[in-house]
Amino acid sequence: MPHGWSPILCAALLAALNPWPRLEAGPEPAAAPVSQAGEGFVTTPDGARLFYRVMGSSGDTLIAVHGGPGVDLESIAGDFARLARRHVVVFYDQRGAGRSTLPADRSTLNARQQIDDLDAVRRHFGLARVTLVAHSYGPLLAATYALAHPDAVRRMVLFNPVPPYRGDLWKRFGAVVAQRLDSAQVARVADASRRLADPDEDARRACRDYWAVALRPRLAEPERTLPLLRSDLCASDPEGIRFGLTVTNAAVFASYGDWDLRERLRSLDVPTLVVHGEDDAIPMDMVEVWVQALPRARLLRVPRAAHFSYAERPDLVWPEVEAFLAG
Repeated sequence: MPHGWSPILCAALLAALNPWPRLEAGPEPAAAPVSQAGEGFVTTPDGARLFYRVMGSSGDTLIAVHGGPGVDLESIAGDFARLARRHVVVFYDQRGAGRSTLPADRSTLNARQQIDDLDAVRRHFGLARVTLVAHSYGPLLAATYALAHPDAVRRMVLFNPVPPYRGDLWKRFGAVVAQRLDSAQVARVADASRRLADPDEDARRACRDYWAVALRPRLAEPERTLPLLRSDLCASDPEGIRFGLTVTNAAVFASYGDWDLRERLRSLDVPTLVVHGEDDAIPMDMVEVWVQALPRARLLRVPRAAHFSYAERPDLVWPEVEAFLAG
C-alpha cells in the first residue's frame, strides 16, 4: 500500500464516483494573514474544522496536500519544511485525519468533499490562484481539484503519485510489497494493524510499530534512507491517527471507485512536474500516464529512490522542484 495508506486498505475500493464537474466560484472571503506562520483551523461551509499549519513568511504561496487518505500533515511537514525557505507553505489535515474533524457522518468522507475542503482552505487564505504540492494519494486529490477549479491552480508538483487511473494498480503494487517483506515482518504489520483498530490499544504505539515495518518496502535503500525521513507519520492526535487509518482511508478511496482521469486531463492547462522514484512500488509505467495525458507536464525519474524520492535523493529532487516553481 502506498505511503499513508491504511493497513486495512484494499477492501475499501468499492463505489464509483460521479464525474467531478467544473465548479462555479462563489465570492472570495476576506484574506487571512497567510504571510504569518502559525496554526489554526479553517471552518468549512458544512461546519467541519480543518487544522492547518503555515510555514514561511515570504514568496509565493503553496498548499501542501498530504497522502493517505487518512494520514495527516505531519506525514510530509518535516520534509516539505525546506520549501518554506523560499515560499509560504500551507499544510492542512484532510477531513477525518489528524487534528481535523473526525465526522460522525461518514458519508462526508468522499472525494467530492475532499475537493470542497481543499477549496475552503484556498478561500480561507484569500488565494486567487495557488500552487499545489502533493504526495502519494495527494496528487489524485490535487488533480481532481484542478479539474473542478482550473482557474484556481497555477501549477502542480506531484511527488510519487498514484496513477491517474486505477487499472491493475493494487495487484501490481501488492506483488512488489509482498516481495520486499518476509513472514516475520508481515506478522508484525498484521499485529500493529489489529491494535490500530482496537480502541483499547495505544494508537500512537501501534502506529509506530506499523510504520517501523511498513516504511521499509516504500524505500529503495531503507538502511540508508530511513534516517533521512524528517516527517513523522505518528506525531498527530492519537484519535485522528486511528480514525484516519481505520475509517477515512477506506471510505475516501471507495468513493473514487474505478477512477480514470486520462481523457479529462488532456484539457487541463496547468504546468505540472511529476517526481517518481524508479524503485517505487507504484509502477513507473502507470505514473508516466500523468505526463502522457497532461499537456504541460514532465516527469523526473529519480534513481535509487522509491516512494519518498524527496527524502531519498534530495540532491536531485529539490533543485528540480525549485527550478520548476521559479519558472
